[in-house]
Amino acid sequence: MKAVAAREGLNETFILNHVAAGEIVIPCNPVRKHQSVIGIGTGLRTKVNASIGTSSDICDISLEVQKAAAAQEEQADTLMELSVAGDMDQIRQTILDSVDLPVGNVPLYQAFKETIRKYRNPAKLDPEFLFELIERQLADGISFMAIHCGINQYTIERLRKQGFRYGGLASKGGTFMVAWMDSNRRENPLYEQFDRVCGLMKKYDSVLSLGNGIRAGAIHDSHDRAQMAEMIINCELAEVGREMGCQTMVEGPGHVPMDEIEGNIMLEKRMSGNAPYYVLGPIPCDTGAGYDHISAAIGAASSARFGADLVCYITPAEHLALPDVKDVREGVRATRLAVRIGDLCKYPERRDNEKLAALARRDMRWEDLSQCLLFPETAGAIRSARSPEEKQTCTMCGDFCAMKKAWKFLKPISDKRGEICHCLKPRFHKLEKNWTRRLWQRPKTGCATRPNPRAVWELWKISQPGWPPSKVPLTSGSPISASSPVPGIMAW
Repeated sequence: MKAVAAREGLNETFILNHVAAGEIVIPCNPVRKHQSVIGIGTGLRTKVNASIGTSSDICDISLEVQKAAAAQEEQADTLMELSVAGDMDQIRQTILDSVDLPVGNVPLYQAFKETIRKYRNPAKLDPEFLFELIERQLADGISFMAIHCGINQYTIERLRKQGFRYGGLASKGGTFMVAWMDSNRRENPLYEQFDRVCGLMKKYDSVLSLGNGIRAGAIHDSHDRAQMAEMIINCELAEVGREMGCQTMVEGPGHVPMDEIEGNIMLEKRMSGNAPYYVLGPIPCDTGAGYDHISAAIGAASSARFGADLVCYITPAEHLALPDVKDVREGVRATRLAVRIGDLCKYPERRDNEKLAALARRDMRWEDLSQCLLFPETAGAIRSARSPEEKQTCTMCGDFCAMKKAWKFLKPISDKRGEICHCLKPRFHKLEKNWTRRLWQRPKTGCATRPNPRAVWELWKISQPGWPPSKVPLTSGSPISASSPVPGIMAW
């Protein structure tokens, strides 16, 4: 919790209280000694998950290691290893050894795959084998698991009575579990023995991610009765697991039209007691194949804005093929940008870096701008490949550069209204009790009019070491009065 607090720049008590309330989870299985520590939940930066894994058509461990390394290099926060072919124990251990990210998985994949190898029939899955496998994977160091506990006879009955779906069933694990239940006429053992699931997750201090096996695979299926039945059960189980001392989060939909994203997140938060929400995209249209990473980024920005806590990336290969290394990089970048946009709305007080970037761009300070960017290497490569004649500008405008022309006559005004008011800063560094009088004095340098009071107040405020609002020398009768809110204290 201390590591999460330091990484997020938040108070340790804040993290402690929200972990205790089940509103923040920390996927950090102590079996795995060397892994990055991240928090997911209320008040924290929206996190990005990257998924990798083999398929029956492409099974190359070295390729998966490269993809995992690429995800880490692109600053994904978590990684899911979702292999369904090859030696899955070896693949899992190799991935755990190759990256520092918290690694999650879906235990049903290996359970059904090994059952098919042994019996050539997934319906012969033994529940005892499933629970043994879950513990084996946790003992290897898996820090979070998507476990399909919310599928039960009630949700399947909703699906049957509904009778039709445009997108069918989109979850591999969910589809296999529905088929197992139908074939054996039995309840889902992960739901039936939910206390056993929670006991295992608690034993290894891993996060239980309540998988959405009946999620919509098309926007026309969004929020149908089957999906909502599973969502209600998952939210209920999140609270039950929390009471058992298990870290829980709820998984969200895959295909959701834009106008339904806010409502979906509101429902999950309300019904689960504000459990962290892990959304798979979401993808807000069904016709973007080849560019689904962009479709999903649009949905991810909206979901982050309205309260999603962890977003699984989508790559350009989604719905078409197994992603390669380039797809992984593009998927992580698009999703990181999307959740950044969402977080700027969710946490408007955290926009300082955007302001610094704007000022650096305005002043044509390219090196300073690079330090503010999410993808400085990409931006630098593009600029270097099309280098301008005059280093201060870029080849988009050349000598027709708006910033360069405007600087000649807007610099005093920009300084007066901005954060960098060099002509005023020395004067107000010296202000003490008589600062309210000097606030309104006409500056002796350059500026044609008196400074914007708010800009001057901000400059004075940041010049005071460790300034607390309680020590601000406010005087009655001044434009800034003791009853004014701080910050944003201008009374008029």
